[in-house]
Amino acid sequence: MPEAAIFDVDGTLVDSVDLHALAWHEAMVKFGHDVSFEQARGQIGKGGDKLIPHFLSEDAQREHGKELEDWRSRRFRSVYLPLVRPFSAVPDLLKRARDAGVRTAVGSSAKKDELTEYLEIARVADLIEVTASSEDAEESKPAPDIFEVVLRKLKLAGSDAVAVGDTPYDAQAAGRAGIRTLGVLCGGYTEQALRRAGCVEVYPSPASIFALFEQSLLTKSQR
Repeated sequence: MPEAAIFDVDGTLVDSVDLHALAWHEAMVKFGHDVSFEQARGQIGKGGDKLIPHFLSEDAQREHGKELEDWRSRRFRSVYLPLVRPFSAVPDLLKRARDAGVRTAVGSSAKKDELTEYLEIARVADLIEVTASSEDAEESKPAPDIFEVVLRKLKLAGSDAVAVGDTPYDAQAAGRAGIRTLGVLCGGYTEQALRRAGCVEVYPSPASIFALFEQSLLTKSQR
């Protein structure tokens, strides 16, 4: 059995992907960039340090990249954060993992203040041993930095942990840190996309993992 499970948050524990995509879409359009909701949604899972360069030239980043990201952050907090809801069975899944002796952690590309609120919304703040946000790492997902921070805090090797995430960027980041990934479909990516990025198993939702816990990657040793 793995010693720890490292959960992503957006699209994994809370239903927030579309809301983030709307905020990024609105920010891009406000600052003169023709980025559709669908294009923005395809980049959710990355932090701003990776998402903005995907759409903006280096000149545009220098000119208004920080202003755009700050506007997006304010827009999300004021309009969309109150609409974020948890997926079902999230506390049950984390309690089940802890009861089985698996330590629970969170590694997210979200900003630290947003992450704190997400854990309260999901009702799991008291079930998480270690957290890492975009501000704890030099680069956000799909770079491995956030997962590496969590592993250092847990004092574990990548082979001793399992990641749970909803995007290809979670799987790519975890894989680069030597961690196997269990994917969930509730963030909107296809099973094919998740498996192609490196997910070993894919489930519809956290509730599905809870229902099939004994058969999941959370109970299987890599060795």
